[in-house]
Amino acid sequence: MSSTTPDISSIPVQPTINSFTSRIVSDDGNDSMNEALDATNGNTDKTPVIDANDRECDNADPEECEESNEKKRQKTSAVWLEFKEVTLSDGSKKEKSTTNDQLSAVNTCGDVQILPALTDGKFDMVKMREAAAHWILMHEHPFSIIEEEGFNMMQKRGMPEWEKVSRNTIKKDCMQVYEAEKKKLKALLKTISKISLTTDLWKSSNQKIEYMVLTAHFVDFNWRLQKRVISFVHIPPPRQVVEIADYGLSEIKNVIGDVHESVDFINQNEARLNSFSDIVQQLQLPDRKLILDCKTRWNSTFEMLSIAIKFKEVFSRLKERESHYECCPSHEDWEKVEKVCEILEVFNSATKIISGSDYPTSNLFLNEVYRVKVLLDKRMNDENEFVQAMVRKMKSKFDKYWGECNLLMSIAAILDPRCKMRVIEFCFPRMYPDREAKENIAKVRDALYEIYDEYAREYQFGNEHSAETQVHDNGISGMNIEASSSGWFEFANYVKSVETAQPQQSDLDVYLPEGCFIYEGDSTKFHALEWWKGSTLKYRILSKMARDILAIPTTTVASEATFSAEGKVIDTYRASLSPDTVQALLCGGDWCRNLHGVKKKNKKEKKSIEIALKIS
Repeated sequence: MSSTTPDISSIPVQPTINSFTSRIVSDDGNDSMNEALDATNGNTDKTPVIDANDRECDNADPEECEESNEKKRQKTSAVWLEFKEVTLSDGSKKEKSTTNDQLSAVNTCGDVQILPALTDGKFDMVKMREAAAHWILMHEHPFSIIEEEGFNMMQKRGMPEWEKVSRNTIKKDCMQVYEAEKKKLKALLKTISKISLTTDLWKSSNQKIEYMVLTAHFVDFNWRLQKRVISFVHIPPPRQVVEIADYGLSEIKNVIGDVHESVDFINQNEARLNSFSDIVQQLQLPDRKLILDCKTRWNSTFEMLSIAIKFKEVFSRLKERESHYECCPSHEDWEKVEKVCEILEVFNSATKIISGSDYPTSNLFLNEVYRVKVLLDKRMNDENEFVQAMVRKMKSKFDKYWGECNLLMSIAAILDPRCKMRVIEFCFPRMYPDREAKENIAKVRDALYEIYDEYAREYQFGNEHSAETQVHDNGISGMNIEASSSGWFEFANYVKSVETAQPQQSDLDVYLPEGCFIYEGDSTKFHALEWWKGSTLKYRILSKMARDILAIPTTTVASEATFSAEGKVIDTYRASLSPDTVQALLCGGDWCRNLHGVKKKNKKEKKSIEIALKIS
C-alpha cells in the first residue's frame, strides 16, 4: 500500500503526535508508562510531595494545629482523593500526589488501554488531537466536523485548555494515525502463519470510478476470527455479477412491482390502512403486519412477498372498496409468487445462517449448499412450466460455482467436530450420482490427509529447530534458564525428543474414528474455533490445521461490508477526495474500529419498512 501521506511534524504551531495506542501499560506496574511519558514530554520532575499537616491547617485554628498529632480534621474535600499518605525515612507522614498513579488507571476501550489527556496533571492537547483523529476514522466523520461551533463549545466547556483544530490539521493527524496503524498491522501479519485474502469490486456513485477492496482473514493467538481491510484501490471498471436468487425474482419482476405498489398504496394514508385492517379482521386472519421491501436487497423482497401472499384475499377485497387501487395482483400472479417463495425460502434460510453471524467460519456452508442443490435438482423437472424455466436458469448459475465438489468447503465441514466424515457421507449421495459421490468422498479424504501431512512436516521441522533455542521455564519457577548450564535444559531436550517422536496414530486418525460431538444447545451458538482451542493439547497438529482452514471465507460478505461507506466517506461533498485519501480513510477506519472494539454501524443502510395493521 502506497501513500503520499504528509508528515505531521511539518505542521506549524501544533506539536507532533505520537501514537497513543502504542503507549500501553505494562503488566509489571506503572514505571514503564511513566518513563514513556517523561521521554515523550521531556519531563523528569518528581511527583510533588505535600505535607499533610500543612494542607489540613490552612484554615484551621492554630491551637488545633499544635495538637494535630492527637486530633486531625476530617478530610472532606474531594481534592484529597488525589493524594495518598506515605511515610518518609524520618518517620513523618506526608501526603503524596497520585497524579502519576492516575495516569496508570487508564481508560479501557475494547482490548486497548489508552492514556488520558494528562501529563503530570497538565492537559495535553496532542493526545486530544490524536483521539479526535481516531474518532473521525472510526465513525467516518468528515474532517470539517472538528471545526463545528457546537463541537468546539462542548470541548471548551469540558476542557478549558481545548484549542481549535482546523480540518487540514485533523486530516494530517488522520493520515499520521493511518501510517502508524499500518506499520502495526504489518508487524501483526508477520506473526500469522496463514492468511486468506478476499477481493470485491465496487463503483462509487459520486466519484464515478471503480474500487477494489482486499481483505485479510486470519485467526489470532486467542483463536478469534479476525479480518482487516488491507487495501482499497482504484481499478478499471469491473464486470457485474448477479446473485442466483435474483434469477428467481427476475421471473416475476412485474408481479413484484405490483405487490410493492400495493403495499405502498396502503401505507400512504391512514384511511386505507384502516380499511385494509378491517378486512383482515373480518376474515379473521392471524397475521398483523405488512412489509414494504428495500428494492436493492433480494431477501427483503422475499420477505415482502412471503407476507403479502397471506393477505391475497384482502388485497382483492380492498380493490372493490378503493377505486384508485389499480395495481392489485391477479390470481395467477399470486400463484407465481407462491411458487417462487417456496424455492427462495431455502435460499433465505441459508442466507440467515451464513450471514446471521458477524463472521461465519467455513464449516457452516456445506450443509446449506447441499439443501440448495437438492432443491434445484428436484424442481428442475417440475410439472409447472413457469417453475421449470425459472429453476433451470438458477441451476445453471449455481452449477457454475458449486456444481463440482468443493474441497475447501468439504474439509472445513469435516473439521466441525459435530460433523466429521459423516457430513459428506450424508450430503454427497444426495448431491451427486452414486459413482460420483463415492469418487468425491475419496477425493476429499485424500486431500484431507495430504494437507494434514504438510502440517505434520511443518510441526516436526519446527520442533527440531526450537530445540536449539533458549529454554524458558514457565511451569516451575518462571525464570529463564541458560541453555547448557542446567539440568532443566537436559530434561527439556529429553521431553522434546520423546514428545516429538511419531505417534502410532496421527491426530487425524484419532479424530475421525471418534464419535461426532453432540452439541445439546442452539446450533447457531456453537463455535468450532472455541472447540478446537480447547482441544489443542489433544490435537496439537490438527488444531493448527483447523484454525487455518476455518478462517478461509467462502463468501465476499466481509469485503462487501466495506462498501457500505459509499454514502459517508465518499458523499457528494467529498467526491473530490483522491484515491489515496479514500484508502487511508477506509483502511484506517477499519483498523481503528478493530483496535478499540467498535462495531461499525451502517446508519444509512436502506431497510424494509414494517407496517403494523390497526387491529384491536
